[in-house]
Parts: sequence; structure tokens; C-alpha cells
Amino acid sequence: MNLQAALEKRPNDPDLLYYQGRAGGLLSKQSIDTLLAAYPRSARACQALAENYFVLRQMPDAEKQYQQALQLRPDMPNLHLELGQVYAMTSRWPQAEQQFRAEVKLQPGNAEAEYRLGEALLQQGKSRESRTELERADRLQPQMPETLYAIGKAAALDGDAAASEKAWISLLSIEKEGSLAAQAHFGWAGLYRKQGKTAEAEQQMREFQKLQAASAQHRPMSYQLYPQHYAEYFMFKSTFNMYWTCIP
Repeated sequence: MNLQAALEKRPNDPDLLYYQGRAGGLLSKQSIDTLLAAYPRSARACQALAENYFVLRQMPDAEKQYQQALQLRPDMPNLHLELGQVYAMTSRWPQAEQQFRAEVKLQPGNAEAEYRLGEALLQQGKSRESRTELERADRLQPQMPETLYAIGKAAALDGDAAASEKAWISLLSIEKEGSLAAQAHFGWAGLYRKQGKTAEAEQQMREFQKLQAASAQHRPMSYQLYPQHYAEYFMFKSTFNMYWTCIP
């Protein structure tokens, strides 16, 4: 059964209204308005508000709404993932790790959750644990540039130059320009320096500098690794102001 058919049978279902709201455009605003008006105390309303706060970079309010959503529906997919993103954005990596682990437990086959957990571990210097999660993310969703870069970085910190080089070669075969490519060249230069390969290190630095210069001249809009969770900018500011909190 598709979403529209389900809505015809259950027009006021908060889950269906939420998913319809993610469709985008004016339909998104209409669905979110309906959700907030009909179910202001629901987990989905809290999630919608939290996502809006996240887009506005109002992280304390986003955190509060996600926590309230989890109190209402602790097993709802993606809530732990999105709350973990709030903690990651504010560099609270132990809290982010906790939320990403909860999401991995809830959704064992979720590549994004595995990647985010690996990144949180990497940010805390836990390179070996990080590699395990990142490599699992790569198996679940292969050839994602961000995952490959993180694998290379974790392997380098773990002293595995061969694995690091392999990951960055794979990354550069997919993405030859942009910030990730530049970072890969920079990291690769560091590997070569440690190995005493001065000429190769200098070549990689030249590639890094070239990409940096190109990036400074033209900075296209960047997207996150798994854009499905934050790709839509919710167009319901007026209703949002009316329903500024879902639980008193």
C-alpha cells in the first residue's frame, strides 16, 4: 500500500502525516501543520519540531524535543540517530556515541548509524573500535566517500598505512575534487612523510593545495553523507511559532 492510499484510510495518523510532510514543498507544510495541530503532544510532533530547531541551529531546543520524543516512543527508528547528530554538532562525542549505539542496536543494518558511530569513536581517538564500525558501514553501503575517508583516517591513527592508503585510493577514484579529496591528499602526504618518502609527500601536498585553491574560488552547496534525514528544510515557521513545544 502506498502512502497516499494509507492516508485515505487513516487521514489523521501522526506517522503517515509525518512521512507525507517529508515529501517537500507546500504539501510538506500542509501535512506538518495538520500534524502539529492534531497531535501536538505526539512523538512525531516532537520530532518535526526538533528537526526544525536543528535546521535553525538551535541545538538545546532540538535536544529537548528529541528527548521528549524518545520518552514517548523510545523504539522509534531514527530518533537516536538524529539526537546523536545534535550532540555531534556540539562536539559532545560521548553522548553522540551513546545515541548512535542505541540506533545501531535498534536498526542493525542501518549504514548511516554505523558510520555515525564510527565517526563518534574516531573523534574520541578510539581508532580500532572506529574501524570496526566504519568497515561495517562500508559493507552495508559501499563506496561512500565520507566512509572511505574516515576508514583511511582511522587506519592511519591505528598505524595501518596500507589500509589507509587503500581507502583513500578508493575515495579518490570516486571523488577527485572537493573537500574530502583534499583531505585525503593531505592525509596521504602525512603517511608518506612518516615513511620518509619526501617526494611523494610533496606531490600529495601539491594536490591538496590545488584542491584548496579551487575550493576557495568556488564553494558549491555541500550535502551531508546520508541526506535523507536533513535534506528537507521544513516550511512551517508560522505553525512552528504557534506550537513551540509539544509537552509543557
